[in-house]
Amino acid sequence: MKKDYKITCKDVMNHICDTLGEDLNSPTCTTLKSHLDSCESCQKYYKSISHTILVYKKDEWEISSDTHNKLLDFLGLEDCD
Repeated sequence: MKKDYKITCKDVMNHICDTLGEDLNSPTCTTLKSHLDSCESCQKYYKSISHTILVYKKDEWEISSDTHNKLLDFLGLEDCD
């Protein structure tokens, strides 16, 4: 289930803004980025999620389909297979 693709912060922001129906320069996205840049709590959360995703993608993990789906659901992501 390992995926070999790179994602940038801009990709994440695009995805978030697409989900919100906004573009990167919209007030919502600009506010979101500004908040993330200045909020230590959100930065810690973001780093934690980023680290979890990095570890998950870095190694070959043998997990059940059910566990995989639960992880995606918990992270609020869709399966990209």
